[in-house]
Amino acid sequence: MKHFIYFLLVLFSAQYVLADDVEEITVTASLIDEKLSDLGEPVHILSGVDLDAQGRASLGESIDSLLGVSNADYGFSAGQPVIRGLSGNRVKILKNGMVNRDVSAIGVDHPVEIDMNNIQQIEVVRGPSSLLYANGGVGGIINIVDNTIARKDFAGEEINLDIEAQSVNKGIATAFGARNNINGVNLSYSYENTDFGNFEIPDGSVMHSEEEHHDDDEGEEHHDEQEDEHEKESGYLSNSDYERFSHKLGFSKVEDWGYIGGSINILETHYGVPYHGEGDGGHDEHEGEEDHDEHEGERIFAVTDSKEANIEGSYAFDAGAVNKINYFLRNSNYSLTEGHAEGGHDEHEGEEEHEGEEGHGEHEEGPTTFSNDAIEFGAILDFSTNDLGQKLSINLAKEDTSIIGHEAFMNPTKSDEYTFGYFISKDLGVHHLDFGARYDSVSRKGSLSEHDEHDEHEGEEDHDEHEGEEEHEGEEEHAEKTFYDVNMDSASLALTYSYDISDDVRLLIGAASVERAPSALELFMNGPHLATGRLETGNVNLNSERSNNVDLTIEFDVDSWFGNLSIYANNVTHYIYLQDETEEEHEEEGHDDHAGLIKADYLQKDAEFTGYEIEVGTVIDVNDGAVEISIGRDSVEGKFATGGFIPRITPNRNFFDVSYRNNDLKTSLTLKDVEEQTKLALNETATGAYQMLDFTISGTVALDSDVDLNLAFFASNILDEVARNHNSFVKDQVPLPGRNFGLRFSLRF
Repeated sequence: MKHFIYFLLVLFSAQYVLADDVEEITVTASLIDEKLSDLGEPVHILSGVDLDAQGRASLGESIDSLLGVSNADYGFSAGQPVIRGLSGNRVKILKNGMVNRDVSAIGVDHPVEIDMNNIQQIEVVRGPSSLLYANGGVGGIINIVDNTIARKDFAGEEINLDIEAQSVNKGIATAFGARNNINGVNLSYSYENTDFGNFEIPDGSVMHSEEEHHDDDEGEEHHDEQEDEHEKESGYLSNSDYERFSHKLGFSKVEDWGYIGGSINILETHYGVPYHGEGDGGHDEHEGEEDHDEHEGERIFAVTDSKEANIEGSYAFDAGAVNKINYFLRNSNYSLTEGHAEGGHDEHEGEEEHEGEEGHGEHEEGPTTFSNDAIEFGAILDFSTNDLGQKLSINLAKEDTSIIGHEAFMNPTKSDEYTFGYFISKDLGVHHLDFGARYDSVSRKGSLSEHDEHDEHEGEEDHDEHEGEEEHEGEEEHAEKTFYDVNMDSASLALTYSYDISDDVRLLIGAASVERAPSALELFMNGPHLATGRLETGNVNLNSERSNNVDLTIEFDVDSWFGNLSIYANNVTHYIYLQDETEEEHEEEGHDDHAGLIKADYLQKDAEFTGYEIEVGTVIDVNDGAVEISIGRDSVEGKFATGGFIPRITPNRNFFDVSYRNNDLKTSLTLKDVEEQTKLALNETATGAYQMLDFTISGTVALDSDVDLNLAFFASNILDEVARNHNSFVKDQVPLPGRNFGLRFSLRF
């Protein structure tokens, strides 16, 4: 804590010794205050208006149709972004330029806790040079931008009322927002209430993992018939419902010297967990499904509670070497509780069972609570001159993570991060250079329980260099634990070069070497992870990953034609991955069936990701608007240096899009053609091809001089395809939703 106080004192005292004019921030939360499209890296920007027209979805699903970006889903509620084959902690999720610190990284069934209501835009920066925004982002960053803390004065009072309905989950979402400038203070408030039931799926979509992976089981055909019959009768996926409540309250004061403001964000979700491995049942997945039936009527759900307080500001100085300081201080408290209740959740039967889920009807196993409390401070000092852009960044973060309850698979951990970055930008006419350097110091403190038998990892004799063996004196309860203090220092570099070949053609070359420290989960995980159906074991001896990336992009916009091509190669040394045991290894275990779970270890091996993204399109003027037609394709391949493919890599995808836009109307028809994935890792199964046809149309009607009505109709998976996401741990048990139609009404006063 003393580090935060020290830097805050330096920050505020500096305001009285330096000064300059306010520089306009073109894109909120951009670390270097530039348009993202000028950074010299592949970038996407999605407006809030376009996102609203698509309907409510998880973060991962909202950006799944972008080239190079896909979704690792776990039903509607949980969707974690994947960028160029990299996911998890390798992709940093930011809110207004600050890292989102929830528990999504320690559970694929945990949602990225982001309030998608009333946002301005989503910024996606692919490639390792996204270290300009956050440490360890070897895959890239996703930045969600809203205006809760206004950086410019509101023009006047504005009120919005939104209602959305979807057919696939028979759900309703309502939202309210208000913004105004009162006596020079900008005030904003937004509220959302989303209530979606179990989503519908095409007949025969669900397959049990045992049926997929163990073809030699006797009686399997009979079980398949029973399962298909059950799905045809139900038509929806059990425990796939989702509810969300959110409140965002913000204020700011804007002056000639900059602005200062604060916000309080409260987000609560309540959702079903559509798949859960039952490790305590004692059944062996290699022997059949008899014991699984006893859990079929069980309601498995999760409740999250997120509270976040922010202080944010910018101060421009009149004289001195420093032009401006941007700063923030964030305190977040997050918890996720998973529980069991007897009886399934069927939106056709009502919501009475929710009362039992609050604690009166829980399974005898009891709940499990995942919590993460974090405090973070960051500041960016701008030393730019007319000829050279220069910025120095400082970031300090403390994070406490714990798992308490029946399914606790990791002891509590503490993480401290200290980061210093230097960025320089030089414009040389048709040439442009950006260079970034970052130093990170990460400390993770955790423990392993002796009964967890962590001995299978080689090199345990080297643990002493990391161990903090000083167990708490006089406390016998700590005698069964071995404590570790893992300290990792890393340095990262990135260089981008752009060359304007002509007014219509641009060449971009990027090179970066980015280092990522292992996460707490990868180090200290040690127990049954029922959401993945695995007995997972981490390794305290893991090295940091280093990503060495080179990419080349060429863009053109000639007359009515546009397009871009990106080619990249990313070599990752000490790549961390989760390896499942083979059938042979399982048989060698003898009588130990790991309580019916698949044994999986976190291992390291050098890896290489190669791929490309290409898009070509044309714009045709039609009456008062324009028709845009485009064709795109992305492809990524992940292989280990010693041979073999990396698990859960996005298949090749083709995109066909036709859209029309004028001042009041926009309509779009998109076909996403996902090819079969046959480049499989050890123990993986192939995922079939599918086509997703989506349609949106939105427009604005002026009801009065100060009242607008925005209308949107959207349809997804119009072909009602049986689709499985190869990125997902539960692709067989949790297929993608079926055909969906939706309406959205928005009143703006």
